[in-house]
This record gives sequence, C-alpha cells and structure tokens, in this order.
Amino acid sequence: MSSPAPLTREQIDIQLDFQHIPYESTAEIPVGIHFIGQQRAYDAFDFGLSVSKPGYNIFVMGPPGIGKKAFLEKILQERAATGPLPSDWCYVFNFEEENKPKALAFAAGKASEFAEDMARVVDDLKIGIPSIFESDEYRTRAQEIEQEFLDRREEALNQLRERAQKEGIALLQTPAGIAFAPFKGGEVLDPEKYNALPEEEKRRIEAAIRKLQEELTAILRQIPKWRKEAQNKLRELNRSYIQGLVSSLFEELKAKYKKMEAVLLHLEEIQKDVLKNAENFRLPRESEGPPIPGMSGPSQSMEYFLRRYKVNVIIDHSKSKGIPIVFEDNPTFVNLTGRIEHIAQMGALLTDFTLIRPGALHRSNGGYLIVDALRVLSHPYSWEGLKRALRSQQIKIEPLGEALGLLSTVSLEPQPIPLNLKVILIGDRLIYYLLYQFDPEFKDLFKITADFSEEFDASPQNLLPYCQLIASLCQSQGIAPLEKSALRLIVKQSLRFSQDAKKFSLNIRKILDLLEESEYWRKKENAPLISAGHVQSAIISSYKRINRVEEQLKESIQRQILLVETKGRKVGQVNGLAVIDMGNFMFGYPTKITARVRFGNGHVIDIEREVKLSGPIHSKGVLILSGLLAGRYLPEEPLSLSATLAFEQSYSLVEGDSASAAELCALLSALSEYPIYQSIAITGSINQLGEIQAIGGVNEKIEGFFDTCSVRGFDGNNGVIIPSSNLQHLVLKEEVLEAVEKGLFKIYAVKTIDEAMEILTGIPAGERDAQGKYPPESINGKVEAKLSQFAKRAQKFTSPDQKAASIAAEEKNDK
Repeated sequence: MSSPAPLTREQIDIQLDFQHIPYESTAEIPVGIHFIGQQRAYDAFDFGLSVSKPGYNIFVMGPPGIGKKAFLEKILQERAATGPLPSDWCYVFNFEEENKPKALAFAAGKASEFAEDMARVVDDLKIGIPSIFESDEYRTRAQEIEQEFLDRREEALNQLRERAQKEGIALLQTPAGIAFAPFKGGEVLDPEKYNALPEEEKRRIEAAIRKLQEELTAILRQIPKWRKEAQNKLRELNRSYIQGLVSSLFEELKAKYKKMEAVLLHLEEIQKDVLKNAENFRLPRESEGPPIPGMSGPSQSMEYFLRRYKVNVIIDHSKSKGIPIVFEDNPTFVNLTGRIEHIAQMGALLTDFTLIRPGALHRSNGGYLIVDALRVLSHPYSWEGLKRALRSQQIKIEPLGEALGLLSTVSLEPQPIPLNLKVILIGDRLIYYLLYQFDPEFKDLFKITADFSEEFDASPQNLLPYCQLIASLCQSQGIAPLEKSALRLIVKQSLRFSQDAKKFSLNIRKILDLLEESEYWRKKENAPLISAGHVQSAIISSYKRINRVEEQLKESIQRQILLVETKGRKVGQVNGLAVIDMGNFMFGYPTKITARVRFGNGHVIDIEREVKLSGPIHSKGVLILSGLLAGRYLPEEPLSLSATLAFEQSYSLVEGDSASAAELCALLSALSEYPIYQSIAITGSINQLGEIQAIGGVNEKIEGFFDTCSVRGFDGNNGVIIPSSNLQHLVLKEEVLEAVEKGLFKIYAVKTIDEAMEILTGIPAGERDAQGKYPPESINGKVEAKLSQFAKRAQKFTSPDQKAASIAAEEKNDK
C-alpha cells in the first residue's frame, strides 16, 4: 500500500469559472427577482395558498437570515394585487342586550360610508328634534298635558279638602307633606284647645282624620299613575311631532341599504329607539365627562346618549388596493384577537361598544397573517388564542382574564366575526418539529410546510443566477456595484458560509452584511466601485471584532501554557483538531491526544467519559475503537487490553466523534511503539471497519493548525490529514493555499486508518498475506503481535482472581 501524496493547490482550490460571466461589474448584470434555490419552498407555498379549505395554513421553516420574510412579502403582494377585497366590519349598539354589541359586515369601503351616513342622520336629529320641541304649537300641547295632570291632582286634593272641612278638619300642605288638623271658627286648634274638647268630640275627630288619611293615601297612590299617563301622552305627542322628521331621515337610509338585511334591522331598531327616547334630545349637549352607563336624567349629556347611534368601524378597506397582508411583529393575545378599552370614571372602569379595538386577525381577515412562531409561543396564551380562532373559524374579542376564567366582572361580549384567512408561521425547524410532536392540534391547523434551503448547488449553470442575486442585493440596498474580482471573493465567501465548496450559501443576511461592510471600506477610499481589497478588508475587520477568544487560546499555545508540539516524533501522542462554535463564528485549534496501553480486561477507557466531560457522540466514537481492535486484529481471541485515552488540558465538555481517528492513531502508536510525527495533525471519525468518515468544520480545523505552525515556523513537514470525503468542503483562506503551493504546508486526504498511520509514522501499515499474517515490522503486524501477547498472558490464568492479581502487579510496575 502506498500512502497518499499531499494535495496540490489545484486539488484544494475552488474552481469558479467566471470566464462565462461576461460582465466587469455587477452594474452590468441584469437584475430581476431572484429567490434562487427555493423551488421546493415555492411549490409548497403556492399549493398552500391555492387550497382554501380550513387547516391549510402554512409553516415556513428554515434558519434565520435566508430571506423567508422577503420571499413571503414578494409572493403575497403579487397574489394580493389581483385578489378581491374582503368585507369591512363594524360594531354597533345592541338595543336588546346592551353588553353584546352586534357586528355588521359591509362591502369593502362601505362601512365608513355607513358610519358617515349615520353621523349625518344623528346631526340632523340633534338639530331637528330640539327645534320641534321649541315650537309654540308643541309647547302649547305639552303644557296642556302637564296642566291636565296638575289639574287632576289638584281636583282630587280639593275634593278631599272639602270633605275634611265638613268634618271640621283642615288639610294642610307643609314642607314635610300633607297633614290634617282639627279647626274651629276658622282657626286650627292648638294642642291646649284640642285637649280641652270633650272626649267624645276628640274621638270623632280622630276617626275622621283616620278616614281622611286613608283617602289621601289612595290619592297619593294614584298620582304616579296619573304622572305616567301624562308621560305616555307626552311621549305620544313627541312621537307624533317627530315621526315625520325621523321617518324621512331613515327612509332614505333604508332605501340605500335595502339589500343588507342586518343593516335594515339595525336601522329599524335605531328608529324605534329615537321615537321612544325623543325627550333625551333635550339633554344638555355636553357634560364634564362620560356618566355611568344606565343613569338617566339631567346628569347625562345628549352627546353621551347619542353614542348608542354611532358606528364603530374596526376594519375599513376604503383605501386598500388588494388583499390584506399583515406582519404582526408583537403577537400578544390582545394584539391578535383585539381588545376592549376602558375609561376611568369616578373610580370605575367603564366601556361601551365604541371602545372595541381590532387585532391582527381582524386586519388580516380575508387575507394573510404572518407571525413569527417563536414570538407567538413566547407571549402568554397567544398561541392558544390563535389556535382557538383557527379552530372555531371566528374572532372572539374578550379580556384575557375572562378567557382564562380568572375574572367574573360584567363586561362587553362583542359578537364574534367569521374568520377566513391564511396564517403563515415563520420559524426554524426545531420549533416546527417540537410543535408537530407535542401539540396534537398543530398538524391539523398547519398542514402545509414550506422548507427553505440554506444552500444552493454551486454548479456552473447556477453561477450567473447567484451573481444576479448579489447584484440585486446591491441595487436594492443602495450599495455600489462590485468589480468582478470583488464579486468572485463574495461568491467564495458564500461557499465558506455554507461550509461546502459545492454549495452557495443562501444566508442573505450574512451576504448583505458583508456587502454593507465592503461598502464602508469603499466609501473610506472614495472609490467608485467595490474592489476585492474592500471585501477582504471587510472580512478581516469583521473577524477581528469577534475573535478575542481565539487569539487568547492561540497565545496560550504559543506560550506553552497549552502543550502542543509541532515538531519531533512521539509514541502514543497525536495532534487532534477541535473546533469551537461561538455562535457568530467558529475557529479550530490543535489539541494533544495521548494513549497508554497495558495488559488488562479488554477495556478502552475514555478519561473524558469517566469524569463526565464527554458527550454521547464522543463516547460512541471511543467505544467503536474496541470493536475495531477486536474485529481487526483478534477475531478469534479475547481482547486483553487496558487502554486509556485523554484529551490533555481539556477542561470542558468534549463532544463529537471527529477525534476518533486521532484517538485510534494514538492507540495504534502506543501498541506498535512506532512514534507519530507531531508536525502533522489529523481529524476524522472512524467506523469499525477502519474507514475514515467526514466531519464538520474542516476548514477551521486546517486553518487552526496552520496558524499554530505558521507562528512557530514551518519545518517542511507540517500538515493536516483529513477524510477524503471532506475534499468537497474545502474553502480555505488564501494564505493556506499559498503555503500549500510553496510546499510549506501539506494537506492529505485519506480513506482508511492505514493510510493515515503511514503518513503519521512513515512506516508501512501492512496488509495480510496469503496466510492471513501482517508483515512483522509493519504497524498492523506490531499491533497484532502486542494484542496477541496480551491474549496469551490472559490464557495463563484459570481464575479471575489470578488474572486480577496479575493486572494489579502490572499496574504497580507501571507506576
């Protein structure tokens, strides 16, 4: 077996064929709408919008920054422009149940027109009715009714007074009311004179007073009835006088809205109420504040009484040009479902139907509502409120406390409004799958999933569309055009964003940030176009702003605080490569991995796992090593090995299996006693067949070891071993490519652990011959011999106690 040769620059450099881009700057590139690479999402979205059945709402999923919102806005605006306008909605007073306002629907733009019509009618009533009441004819008739009542009351009292006088008793009207007293000779008897009367006379007087008092009580009981009769006559008088005015005003409205049954019914109720309460048009026009609902009389103002005739338009499409599209940025419960406002008055919170306010569901009804999934889940009860509206297909406005059953106070209960819209949730994949798994209603309410891609095939035919995307970003954001060299560098950086040389990144946010920062450097130099130098300055400056942790770690390696060797050879020691993801950037660095072996019970001990500093994936990778050793070298004998593996100077959680190949190399070196070049680092995961598998962060890992070697000085043998399947992911910095081209730094791509060991040791790995034996001086031969030696030692012991004693003695000798 021949070990792989170092890769050339041509093998690891990105081949972007810009010869087929016949433009010298992005200013020359034709720009259109470019949501490239999202055909799957577009088809799903188009299907979801086309199906009008309940439950076909859409969940748009994908990571942040890939342009989901801009995509939705563009597609929805195209559809909205050609769609029919939905209904207007308003709330009006309910004359049968005052706490349950009625909802009325109108054609688009007609609700505000109805409100204006009603306001005009009320204004006419405010002028017309009082003028009628102030006419001489009306006043004469009203005074006659009032005088009739007064005469009737006075006549009854006079008759009672005459009967009393015949009995020698006077009827007296005092501030405290009506009283009876005996009189004689035209004078009321004082107590002294009354007491001087004979007893028989006093008994007669008392009996007469009792009878008169009964008659007075009967008269007083009749007076309210007579007053009510007078009021009814006055009301009929009012009705007869204003009937013509009211009828003429409302007949015109009824004719205009004759095809709207609910509106006609409401107009009939208003007309009846006006005729019934005509006297309220005599109230003062204004008052100091809104009185308590239900109070009547002079304490109320006419304006407050007339509020019942107002129209509260909550949805008005008079100025709309298409189907509503609502992006609700703060999806609280009340912002979604609407709210009922209150006015503080005399220590109480008062409300009426004119204080009903719409929510996002009202504003988007008949159209599209876009909501961020994380935000709606973050606000208490917003998610439940949204689901309830979609489930019932109606919008019900109620206070949150009442919806939760926490309040029992009397409040308004507005009539629910029918709901017909598409709700579009935007979120990442984790939120989608969590909702799908743990919320049984989610899958019934959001049946369509539009999955946005983060990447786009970096094929030659896709290069021009991708350049058009970049050009469109420059144009839409007011960024100066890019020179061709700058465009090339932006495209290369997008490949780094995607961690794949075969995929363009569709993270619009990252690309736009890079363009805007490049624009800053262009302006600083007052250049007409953005050059490659401006882009490079933007890349370097943005990285320097956030790489403090990386610099500190590299300084620790340089100062030998973290022990990493880049020269010489060591048995059982190898440079692995790790990567740290800080959220906004990643960086790689070398880490020393060591292995110790001895005779034992067949265990490969992961020190990180023993002290709970490793994650499950890393532990899985270590366990695979035991299976590989036993299956490859001693398939017929027990594995009597005790080995320990450690990440030296590692004090945080180790996760991932990308170091399992390095751990196996250290283990094989310890078993074969062949030293490993410390000038070469390795990354890759291993399977039980000895195959090296792809890992993540390959660019950062290579560059991390490159930086360490660069600071210490290249010795001509420095390099990194990577899985061959990671070749397609290489998007390396220019300084790394130049070092590879000059032979200062080497990159090897391997498929098996044997290839990696040959590079690391310079010793042939060895292959089995016809008899199934490895060459004795090969790496595999040495490993097999060592493991066979351990197995034979294990066979000497007949009991576990003997074996344990031998192991203990070996441990003592090791110490």
